[in-house]
Amino acid sequence: MYFLFLMFLTVFTLEASAMQNYTVIDLTHKIHPEIPTWDLTCGYYIKTMRDYHHCEGEFKFRSQALDIRASAGTHIDAPAHCFEGARDVSELTLEELICPCVVVNVSDKAHERYKVSVQDIENFENKYGVIKPGTFVIFYTGWSRFWSQPKKYHNSLVFPSISADAAKFLLERQITGIGIDTLSPDCDEKGSFVHALVLGANKYIVENIAHAQEMPATGASIFIMPLRVQGAAESPVRLVAVIQQ
Repeated sequence: MYFLFLMFLTVFTLEASAMQNYTVIDLTHKIHPEIPTWDLTCGYYIKTMRDYHHCEGEFKFRSQALDIRASAGTHIDAPAHCFEGARDVSELTLEELICPCVVVNVSDKAHERYKVSVQDIENFENKYGVIKPGTFVIFYTGWSRFWSQPKKYHNSLVFPSISADAAKFLLERQITGIGIDTLSPDCDEKGSFVHALVLGANKYIVENIAHAQEMPATGASIFIMPLRVQGAAESPVRLVAVIQQ
């Protein structure tokens, strides 16, 4: 709770001049009808129910309805995504969703069939120190460069992913969750092992992360803000990193 108090104090209550000591990075893709999705069908619609020209008088407004797939764009998978009776998105706590963050960059070696290995994580720890409990771990593969090319990003569901052994290794580190700049941490014909491991451990997964190349390896804090919808197994998020200069 002390960390939460410190984060809210520094981010939300400091004067604008004091915020010059911080860098804020938006790790969220914009949502629009052409974004890549798991099955390459549109996962998003917006309909204007009432528009400005319908209004009389000085004050005008627009009212809209959203029809959005819970897994559209940058989004979070809660344990309920894979396990009946497990926690849904509304039950994830702020202590889990606002936390320290590290970025494991494998973009120099990642290809469409690359799997992040335990060795990749050990190489990171040898350089930056052991990943601490309560940390959110982002894997930057470089695949996000294809986001504006939906068919290439989808690539018949062949893209960089994470090995089951790497996921097990991170769970031993007592992380809060993992994130990746692809459609999924899983890309295996035999099954969704990373989902099963991470969500089965009551953690969460964030997919389709944007702009991770702008992040430092360590020293950032992450804000993961899903819609707090009761019963939702997934939700779009606004993913924001805060870095003290």
